[in-house]
Amino acid sequence: MNNIRRVLGNTFIFYSLGILTSVIPVILAILLTECGSRRFKKLVQTTTTLPNFISWVIVFSLAFNIFFSDGILNRVLLGLGIISEPILLLANRDAVYVFQTLVGVWKGAGWGSIIYLAAIAGIDQELYEAVAIDGAGRWGRIRYITLPGIVPTLIVLLLLQISSLLSVGLEQYLVFSNNMVQRNIEVLDFYVYRVGLQNRDYAYAIAIGMLKTVISVILLFTVNRFSKQIRGESII
Repeated sequence: MNNIRRVLGNTFIFYSLGILTSVIPVILAILLTECGSRRFKKLVQTTTTLPNFISWVIVFSLAFNIFFSDGILNRVLLGLGIISEPILLLANRDAVYVFQTLVGVWKGAGWGSIIYLAAIAGIDQELYEAVAIDGAGRWGRIRYITLPGIVPTLIVLLLLQISSLLSVGLEQYLVFSNNMVQRNIEVLDFYVYRVGLQNRDYAYAIAIGMLKTVISVILLFTVNRFSKQIRGESII
């Protein structure tokens, strides 16, 4: 029972941090839209989207070479005399929540911004011309046209994210897990994997998996009903 509480606590923390950082793709999409240089815009969009296609194993390899005790970061900081001892970031239990969230943002922000870029592209350009005639500057265009134009997309994605409360992923936490951080990095999907495949307690793992599915379906239909009440239309 204590393990379930711990795992659910970890899942909720990672999920909450994911909700808080879900605004980053929105900001990135708006900044890309307002960028005047098409070449720079394509460069930023490519470099931010590319990490989405890198497997988590490769991401861990990169992080290991950068943040390990003998990694690039520690060698630079030690060489400059900024620190006297290596920073064991990958084995820091207190930093695991923030670090894994930032890694997830780095990997997924560019890909997530594509949806908002599409929503912004669908806004009537005459609206921008109208506010420009009224004297609105760049911030005025964002405030009165861009943000209201992407709010429906933002609400739908946010509601869908709420319905996946118990599904924060497996692969990321699996590859970054070690004995020092496992208590804090073990989310529900990771726990089911460990109990079912590693400990071979299949019945218990199946029971947890089925309960998770039932709760996710209930959340989805609850969110769908909520969407119908506030938006006038359902998600599904």
